[in-house]
Amino acid sequence: MGSHSSRILDQFTRQAAPFAAAAPIRNQEALDRIVQWAGAAPDDNVLDVACGPGLLACAFARVAKHATGIDMTPAMLEQARKTQQEQGLKNVSWEQGDVYSLPFPDAQFSIVSSRFVFHHLQDSLAALREMKRVCKTGGKVVVADMAPQPAKAAALNAAELLRDPSHVRALPLDELRRLFAQAGLDSPQILSYRMEGELEDLLARSFPNEGDADRVRRIYAESISDNALDLNTRQADGTIYYSLPVAVLVAQRSN
Repeated sequence: MGSHSSRILDQFTRQAAPFAAAAPIRNQEALDRIVQWAGAAPDDNVLDVACGPGLLACAFARVAKHATGIDMTPAMLEQARKTQQEQGLKNVSWEQGDVYSLPFPDAQFSIVSSRFVFHHLQDSLAALREMKRVCKTGGKVVVADMAPQPAKAAALNAAELLRDPSHVRALPLDELRRLFAQAGLDSPQILSYRMEGELEDLLARSFPNEGDADRVRRIYAESISDNALDLNTRQADGTIYYSLPVAVLVAQRSN
């Protein structure tokens, strides 16, 4: 296993339970919004790639015929099964596997999604092409991820790498749009929202290297005056809050 894959496995094994329980990640309104934007319907067969604790897959399953979640981290899949059990869903299944080599035949799914995945990938285009491969002609490919303003992306990425060593790079919207063109997908519909949270809650479910949590606190505090991270950071009653810019790209596979 490559060193980056090892970092992901290490981080997300430790993050699995706190990530699954985090209020901003579990926010049902945001999950349902992605399902709605994807145009999910009762006859859809959905794949959620790098599904983590299964929250988006389960949100799709409440609307679609069937949803499958795939993730490389066994601890995340354990959380996903708990999510399914909590919600009493029968039409969901889970697989362990790699985003770069999905263990499914061509054109198996009518919707293929990912949420908060691409900033962890060293080869986003390869993953998107693989998502396209398993999507039916006429189906939808959906990518939701943090998407900072270009001028602030480097600062956000530096802070995120300190917080989470498995972070690679959050792509600005124009770069995400170009990925879709390079993968041979139709021009995506682009929607957006912001994910609100508290810095200390974020750090509590993160596993930075020793000393880096305090560096992240300083960076967030310093960004309050100039919004250097594109997180709309603010402080109230001694608590630092952030607001993460999330882009959702929905594209049809027409060939």
